Amino acid sequence: MARNRNREEEDASIDMTPMLDIVFIMLIFFIVTTSFVKEAGIQVNKPEASNTTKEPSANIFIAIRETGEVWMDKRQVDVERVGANIERMLAEQPTDVVVIQADKKAEHGVVVEVMDQVKEAGIDKISIAAENN
Repeated sequence: MARNRNREEEDASIDMTPMLDIVFIMLIFFIVTTSFVKEAGIQVNKPEASNTTKEPSANIFIAIRETGEVWMDKRQVDVERVGANIERMLAEQPTDVVVIQADKKAEHGVVVEVMDQVKEAGIDKISIAAENN
């Protein structure tokens, strides 16, 4: 009798190996397909616009304060170093769009310098962030 009971318990167990394999494969899939957004790290007062569109594939953000400070990847950078920082970010995760979040009181010249640095880094699509009114 004791032998029959042990044999029944062995037959009733469920093999978890295939389920664990599937879980690990799904985990690897989600890690590989995840896109990481490189936020600027500060909030700015964006200008209002009546015709705004969402940019779904942008993952590099550059913020420009009204004082002319440029922020990328949650740290302040010099305007001359924007291109090098973008090239570093592109090596980590390629993209074709950069979003510039300029304060509505930021100087136009600083915004143009940042745009030039982005173009020199090899990105042709530049979006300017605005508030929808």
